[in-house]
Formats: sequence, structure tokens, C-alpha cells
Amino acid sequence: MTKKLALIWLCGLLPFLLSGQSIDTKWFKGIEPRNIGPAGMSGRVTAIDVDLSNPDIIYAGTASGGVWKSASGGINWQPIFDDQPVQSIGAIAINQANPSDIWVGTGEGNPRNSLNTGEGIYRSLDGGKTWKCMGLKETKTIHRIIVSRENSDVVYVGAQGSPFGPNSERGVFRTKDGGKTWEKILFTNDRAGCADLVADPSNPRKLIAALWEYGRQPWRFTSGGPGSGIYVTHDGGDTWEKRTEKDGLPAGDLGRTGLAIARSKPNVVYALVEAKENGLYRSADGGFKWTQVAKGDAVSNRPFYYHEIYVDPKNENRIYNLFSLVTKSEDGGKTFETLLPYSGVHPDHHAWWIHPDDPNYLIDGNDGG
Repeated sequence: MTKKLALIWLCGLLPFLLSGQSIDTKWFKGIEPRNIGPAGMSGRVTAIDVDLSNPDIIYAGTASGGVWKSASGGINWQPIFDDQPVQSIGAIAINQANPSDIWVGTGEGNPRNSLNTGEGIYRSLDGGKTWKCMGLKETKTIHRIIVSRENSDVVYVGAQGSPFGPNSERGVFRTKDGGKTWEKILFTNDRAGCADLVADPSNPRKLIAALWEYGRQPWRFTSGGPGSGIYVTHDGGDTWEKRTEKDGLPAGDLGRTGLAIARSKPNVVYALVEAKENGLYRSADGGFKWTQVAKGDAVSNRPFYYHEIYVDPKNENRIYNLFSLVTKSEDGGKTFETLLPYSGVHPDHHAWWIHPDDPNYLIDGNDGG
């Protein structure tokens, strides 16, 4: 008898074997009911933005706990998104020209197995009191939102798409009419979404996007593929140019990439790249040519869950790297020191905010709050 036939025979016999067994319930008296799923990771903070006209007003998005608002610099918080049909948040962006105008992208952009997907992009015109869905419902996860400083009717959205299967509603989207209509302006394939999107502080029509081909299945996670890459636009998204190994980036299929542009010297750009050998790359000419400045676990240890890099707005050589720790470099990424260790502050960091005029004002969002 083959193993397959034996297994079928055993499965057929199992109900009869079990029916003859008695269970003494005294063995279960010490067992309390417990939640066995699905997981709800409400405490994981995924997005932060602050009203620059009043920095005590902070908005924080969470993995499955909605959007929270503080008007006291973080001392007290109120939930402001509970009445909406989805509570998984991936991005928050305030229109700083009118801080009552707030955009929220739903669907967490950190595709671990406990991820919850979203239902499009939402907008509030009254500081979070009321919300309206502005479309993009099939994007599943929105990881970045940029409101143009040139024209606040122009908004860019970086959508990762579904981690659980192919869908075409991913990549970079743009609206020119405040969310009434959207156009997809950067797309490579139906498995590659936008891992990061940054705008040049000195030129709102220059953006750099990192596309990421990835997928999650019950038995494995894949990161990297031909759809990944770094793209640059100088005309507000009408046309894009890809940067490759010819420009100094690693050869082969890339995975998740985090991006940052130095506010004090916008020609300095950083890219934290998942590749065959993960590394931190630096450009001194605005993203045309790249040089590796660091590599290995010191700068990247779990890229699918966090590849976030930030630059001090007054010092282009001071970098913050978010992963299970937060590390800081003072020499443009050549060396790093631990700023937030694994113990004492909750690990796994996903969101970071630096005041553009006061680099000592920092906010960290992690798995613990």
C-alpha cells in the first residue's frame, strides 16, 4: 500500500477512533479562553505628520487602530477615524498651506503576516472631524502621500498594492484636481508597488520613487524582481528615468528601497537598497550617480518590514536609520551608532518625523506606540 493510500485510509478511520474516546473535562478547568486570530496589530504606528503652524498638533496612523490626533504635543490623544470602514493606516499627509486639510492613505505598507489592507485614500477638510473617501479603493496599501507645495490640488500617492496577489492598482498615482480624478503615472508590473516616494524640498516637480516587486504567500515571502527600481522625475511625474547599476546602484533584481533627500543640500540623496548584498547608497548630484557607503546588517536587517531612512534638515551628513533599532550616522552613512536600543524603547520602528526648522524635535513611531 502506498503512503498516499495509507493516509486516505487513516483519515477515513479517524472519526470512528475518536468517537470511542472519552474526555475528562477536569483537565480543561485551568484553561482560559484566548484569541487565536486573526491578529489585530493596533499599536503599531505606521505614519506621523505634524501641523507646522502649531507643532503641538500631531496625527498618528496605526496598523489596525485608525488615526489618532493630539493637540497637546503627544500628551493626550483622541481617535478621529473610528467611523470609517477601515482602520489600517499606511500614510498621513497634512496640506501645510491649510493644516485643516489632511490626507490619509489606508492599508499598512509593512507587509508582514499580520498586515491589514485598506480601502483607498481619505480626505478631511476640518482637521479630522469628518472624512470623505477620494478613491483609489483597489490599491490595497498606500505607503506614501505627498501634497505638492506648488499647488495643493496636486497630490501624489505611492501605492504598494496587494501583498497577497497581483493587481494593477499599484505604483505612483497623481491627482491635479484635489482627488476628484486620478491618473497612474508610474507602473512596472502587477506585482511591483511603491515602497517609497520623496519630493525635492527645493523643487516640488522633482520626485524620486522606489518601486518594489514583492509578494506574500501562506508559506513564504518573496522580495525583489524585475519590477523593482529607483525612478526620478523632473516634470511632476509626466516622465520618469530609471537609475540602474550603470549609475552605481547594485546589479540584479532589487527589493525594497527607502529614500531620503537632504533638505539643507537637496543634491544629497540617500537610498537604503535591498539587493543580493543590502546597502546604503549616497548620491551627491541629485540622484544621477550613486556610491555605496555602508552595507550588511549594520544598516539593514529585515528590509521587507522596515527600510526607512531620514536626513537631518540642517545637516546633510546626519542620518537616522529605522529598523529593529534606530541608529544615527554623523558622517553621511559611513558609520552608525545606536540611538534607540532594542530594550528600553519598544523595537521595530516604522515612522519618523523631524521638524524642518528644529532638528531636535523628533517623533518616533514603532510597534509599541
